[in-house]
Amino acid sequence: MLADRGFTLIELMITVAIVAILAAVALPSYSAYVMRANVTDAVKGLSEMRLKMEQYFQDQRTYVGACVPATLAPLPTNTPNFTFTCNGLSATQYQVVATGVVGSSMAGFTYTVDQANTQATPSTGAGWPICTTRWIVKKSDTCF
Repeated sequence: MLADRGFTLIELMITVAIVAILAAVALPSYSAYVMRANVTDAVKGLSEMRLKMEQYFQDQRTYVGACVPATLAPLPTNTPNFTFTCNGLSATQYQVVATGVVGSSMAGFTYTVDQANTQATPSTGAGWPICTTRWIVKKSDTCF
């Protein structure tokens, strides 16, 4: 007589339960990793823009006229996660803002930099801290 072959229902249920537990642990970690990677779009764009703004100021002795195409300091190209704008341009001041795109995982996030290199994170997603003195680049960061 041949022995029955295959898996029992209990064995299959245990396997499905183990896979579900692994997925429940891995998915939040992966989502946090993706968000940290997306933050680099804003940080990179703002860092490059700060350098361009200072070069523009050295040449023009004013920030007025920057942040437009065909100048030494055009705004960074918008990404799928962030759009960039200039606020408060004057002879001696500026603020560049990276705003999370609505509908992306970065919606609600805002990063800024100004002429004094004051980096700020005035708004973030759920569970992320905000900070007026530095950029928050991961959920576990603190503002000091």
